Amino acid sequence: MMKRALLIGVAVGVTGLVLAAVIAGPQLLAGYRFMKGLDSHYASYDADVGNWPQPQDTCTACHGTSGQSQNEQYPSLAGQNADYLQAQLHAFAEGKRHSAQMEPLAASLTDAQIVSLAQYFARQLPRSTDSPTLDEQLSAKGKAIAAARGCSACHGSDFMGGEAGPRLAGQGKAYLLSQLLAFKQGIRTDPSGAMNATVGLLSPAEAQALAHYFADLDPAKR
Repeated sequence: MMKRALLIGVAVGVTGLVLAAVIAGPQLLAGYRFMKGLDSHYASYDADVGNWPQPQDTCTACHGTSGQSQNEQYPSLAGQNADYLQAQLHAFAEGKRHSAQMEPLAASLTDAQIVSLAQYFARQLPRSTDSPTLDEQLSAKGKAIAAARGCSACHGSDFMGGEAGPRLAGQGKAYLLSQLLAFKQGIRTDPSGAMNATVGLLSPAEAQALAHYFADLDPAKR
């Protein structure tokens, strides 16, 4: 009787383990795959930028993960020219460009960190911040204004930027408009004077059309 009870107990125990494996197995497997994927992500991140934390992690709150802004009030840094980014960080650090958030942050960075940040964001693949609004008439007006004002001379024929000017394609419309108005009003200045002179001639309606046009350009397809 004791032997039979022992065998029954073993059988019940094995059955319970089998049932537990059947029920919990998929969850355990999913958890394992998740943790493995997370380890892979951080291994790739560390290989790209070094061990956490990094200065660019501070930038995520406004400029989005990997410099891809999800808020049209803030610019996307992904895919910007490294020299341009360095110049802007130095301008903030030296008080030549103004922002309550950016000035103290930039001033806290070393020259080596500024170079590292600029190179990191320049390596990232850009995507649009806004969804296309499909206002073809306004986009056409903005395109014509961009051609007439020679915007491509500094910002590139595809408006993806260069050493002289930043990427405009796919930036948030609200950010683009705020910067155009800042140049027009002299709140923001361009060392060469080209932006202030060019934008100073724009009407508010033309500035709206330009911001709309550039925001609707998809940087991933350019």
